[in-house]
Amino acid sequence: MNALISVSDKTGVVDFARALHALGIKLISTGGTARLLAEQGLPVTEVAQVTAFPEMLDGRVKTLHPKVHGGLLARRDVPEHMAALAAQGIDTIDLLVVNLYPFEATVAKAGCTLADAIENIDIGGPAMVRSAAKNWADVGVLTDASQYPAVLEELQANGKLSAKLRFALSVAAFNRIAQYDGAISDYLSSVTFEENKLSEAYVPARSLFPGQSNGQFIKVQDLRYGENAHQEAALYRDLYPAPGSLVTGVQLQGKELSYNNIADADAAWECVKGFDAPACVIVKHANPCGVAVGRDALEAYSKAFQTDPTSAFGGIIAFNRSVDGAAAQQVSKQFVEVLMAPDFTPEALDIFKAKANVRLMKIELPAGGATAWEQGRNAMDAKRVGSGLLLQTADNHEMALADLKVVTKVQPTAGQLQDLLFAWKVAKYVKSNAIVFCANGMTMGVGAGQMSRLDSARIASIKAQHAGLSLAGTVVASDAFFPFRDGLDVVVDAGATCVIQPGGSMRDQEVIDAADARGVAMVFSGVRHFRH
Repeated sequence: MNALISVSDKTGVVDFARALHALGIKLISTGGTARLLAEQGLPVTEVAQVTAFPEMLDGRVKTLHPKVHGGLLARRDVPEHMAALAAQGIDTIDLLVVNLYPFEATVAKAGCTLADAIENIDIGGPAMVRSAAKNWADVGVLTDASQYPAVLEELQANGKLSAKLRFALSVAAFNRIAQYDGAISDYLSSVTFEENKLSEAYVPARSLFPGQSNGQFIKVQDLRYGENAHQEAALYRDLYPAPGSLVTGVQLQGKELSYNNIADADAAWECVKGFDAPACVIVKHANPCGVAVGRDALEAYSKAFQTDPTSAFGGIIAFNRSVDGAAAQQVSKQFVEVLMAPDFTPEALDIFKAKANVRLMKIELPAGGATAWEQGRNAMDAKRVGSGLLLQTADNHEMALADLKVVTKVQPTAGQLQDLLFAWKVAKYVKSNAIVFCANGMTMGVGAGQMSRLDSARIASIKAQHAGLSLAGTVVASDAFFPFRDGLDVVVDAGATCVIQPGGSMRDQEVIDAADARGVAMVFSGVRHFRH
């Protein structure tokens, strides 16, 4: 048996090659890999000896040769193929170990030049991988170091690889080639080409929206059903998921997550990540029905739950702090579908053992460190339309006090300004039209997803009334401008004394005059937060 090893990432390759040698498998290799194996005392034959042709063009051409591809592609069960190999003095290659030039890692680096990107486009590696993967019935092809243990286990036990494993390796190989080519296409079609700047040091500008989008997703699991029982569904994750995203989490206990669980959990997690203080977000049908900050997880949850106890029943709950025993004890009194947090104390885990169906998700908060371009791509929102795809950068605009413009005679107090920022952050995650009443770092009433902003305002006040909460003295956030003064009158009638809205309506002055007439403060954010 012959094995050709040519790897860019040399993790574990020496131990793997040593194990192959111990099984009597002949080692063939290229360039740096061959030198590494020889330095470790392993007998290795250079590809140039096999092909009787030297590596050339700085290594660009070394394995593109009939003695390599013939050895990979020949079908052992076709006499004519084997006779052709014999006539040309070509040996079969039964095991191919290749990982590709690090193109993705190269272009992810800040300041990557076009020359570096081009030089890290592998040619011979993908060609060999395709040949071996096509001939999976006779050849095992490895494209990642994580595959070494399973291959060695079968070789050591049976002296050969099973058809099942060879086929699985072939599928993984073609997936890897698709990922690699997709990354190259994404990069090259995102580059702003400037002919007058073509030098070795040229770092091209890149668009977040390439000429061809080649999003790569890996299936995490099949789901029991989709949004409704008659729909089929599955969960996929990005090939390189953003740190701190929902799909990076670990389920600690509970039933399998459903399609709707996952969608709601994502809405809750994305919202709670936006707060620096200890926060809790309760979501129902993709809308926050309670959001609050507090001294700790317990206080944040207690305040969030007060907003709308009825809707919180069977909701999705997210914390941005570890859940301790006190918070777990309080949450466990309610029916909750999914509970997410960066961590859970042993006491909290013990409390939820008695509620085996509650899905506990541990998700580490993101630490940052990605380049601005990576952050933009990682945070991309996508929505399918008929035979098409809408892509946009995420609505991650952060509002600061300095960004607010007071437009009324009445000035907000320091406390109101903090609540305005809190309300504005919550409104970003509420389906449009969105109206959010808040006070003291807590939502007091949420109106979501209505065709009329007036109806959203009325629903928010009704929710507060049903929860036994007074809206007197609250602040209110509207995700888009008030086109007429009637929307302002509704929230002021409900008890709001301070309002934040984007501004930008043709009738802004009419609304400002109404606020002055009602004696309330109003600030413009200059930013809209539609969420459809």
